[in-house]
Amino acid sequence: MIEVHSLQSSLLRWLRGSADDDILRWLYRGLLAATVTVVALDYAELRDAATAREAAMPATEQPSADPLPARQDTTRPALPLQPSAKLRSSMTFELVGDGKLMATGTITPGTVKAFADEVAKRGSYIRTVVLQSPGGSVRDALAMGRLIREKKFATEVDKGRYCASACPLIFAGGVERRAEAGAAIGVHQVAALGDDELSAATALKNGQQISAQCQQYLRDMGVDLEVWVHAMETPNDRLYYFRPDELLTLKLATAAGDTTPGVVKRS
Repeated sequence: MIEVHSLQSSLLRWLRGSADDDILRWLYRGLLAATVTVVALDYAELRDAATAREAAMPATEQPSADPLPARQDTTRPALPLQPSAKLRSSMTFELVGDGKLMATGTITPGTVKAFADEVAKRGSYIRTVVLQSPGGSVRDALAMGRLIREKKFATEVDKGRYCASACPLIFAGGVERRAEAGAAIGVHQVAALGDDELSAATALKNGQQISAQCQQYLRDMGVDLEVWVHAMETPNDRLYYFRPDELLTLKLATAAGDTTPGVVKRS
């Protein structure tokens, strides 16, 4: 395009300064106009071809910036954009039919004691712990998971429910671990632990300790440590939701339906 422009400029300068035959000048002007037309047509053809190539390329889906996708489809469960008041409250336990203990809400410091008391009282009836939780205390989740394995309970996340942050640690404790189609199981980094007054060095030390405990726990539960890699690679304001094939391959679940893939923002 630069060479064509230079040629056009040279021709124009020559035409302005020449006093020769008018016919010759008009001839060159016609040639110049034809050149400009051909170049413009070539450029338009190249632009249209590039647009056609881009349209033919398969679109790559980007991770959703929303806590959960707004659209409804078969690959992503329809979950609330914000946890309900019940899920924000401390975890509660309810024994329902078929030997299922529903564990619903946030894992707060002391939840493991409430869970242990429930198991001591109703343990002979419990076969499966059904989870719905946005996460919470990692230490309590680890202790709950170990108690579940000790008692040989199964764990489950139902369709349309989710188990996020520290909750998958409890899920990993089940001797059988079932994720129904439309359930969502997600992990992220462990946040800095302890009081806000703690120094950065102390917070880092606490984080390293709890990370080591989580890795040892997952190993003891027979879960692939790649699960923890996904957690550590995901900022704590986001969640990595496992696909059903990942849940099975990484041995986080023993049976899995359709779960939410990729990294999505955490509510």
